[in-house]
Amino acid sequence: MRLTRPRDLSEALDLLADQTWHLLGGGTDLYPAHVERPFAHPLLDLTGVTGLRGIRRTLDGWSIGATSTWTDVVRADLPPAFDALKAAAREVGSIQIQNAATVAGNICNASPAADGVPPLLILDAEVEVASSARGSRTVALQDFIQGNRVTDRKPDEMVTRILIPENAGTGRSSFVKLGSRKYLVISIAMIAARLADGEAAVAAGACSVVARRLARLETVLARRQPGDAFSDLVQPVHFDDLSPIDDVRASAQYRIDAARTCTIRALEEIGS
Repeated sequence: MRLTRPRDLSEALDLLADQTWHLLGGGTDLYPAHVERPFAHPLLDLTGVTGLRGIRRTLDGWSIGATSTWTDVVRADLPPAFDALKAAAREVGSIQIQNAATVAGNICNASPAADGVPPLLILDAEVEVASSARGSRTVALQDFIQGNRVTDRKPDEMVTRILIPENAGTGRSSFVKLGSRKYLVISIAMIAARLADGEAAVAAGACSVVARRLARLETVLARRQPGDAFSDLVQPVHFDDLSPIDDVRASAQYRIDAARTCTIRALEEIGS
């Protein structure tokens, strides 16, 4: 098995242009997927690439470097709108996994149950990808993840950072995850919610092939009046766009019911 560790982005992109690689960040998804199986391609270790790690305030929002870990997210000085992302970061496996697993890896793995995706969706996250031939481009996270283990990343591209716009950093947020136990568990259903003045964002994960924003519910919540109970506002019809599956963890109907309950709990955690 060949492993190459580039030192800067230009070198990494040049290598990507020459052949197909497995991109290695934390390795917490890549290695388990290859237990007792050889790697089909050589490994391109991105952990040494200068400038890919770090969470920074920018002129128009926030930037999360591709190799930033979930522990980096937990420790970052971020406004309350990012509380859901921090809560999700604490749900990504064990502390050892959180110390190694990267934010970009969670996105690029494109699991329907990826903990980090719903909180990033409610922050209107965009994904920046780059190649040596075409330079950089940005794509909305909701468009970047296209299916189960399918993304918009081309073979010669790599994710360089995740961008959060200024206007999405307002209000407060919450994250509620349901699993068969408290820790080290794949989600049955999960909800991220953010409320700001006249604005609402809600996303459901593990209830469709990709995590989804709940647009109709967001419209109702944005018009909420003081005293309106979340349990009255959040109705089953708001989850009709989800397409959960039956599997060993739960039935499709249970996931829908759980998503509604988790949504109410997440909104009540934020409060009025």
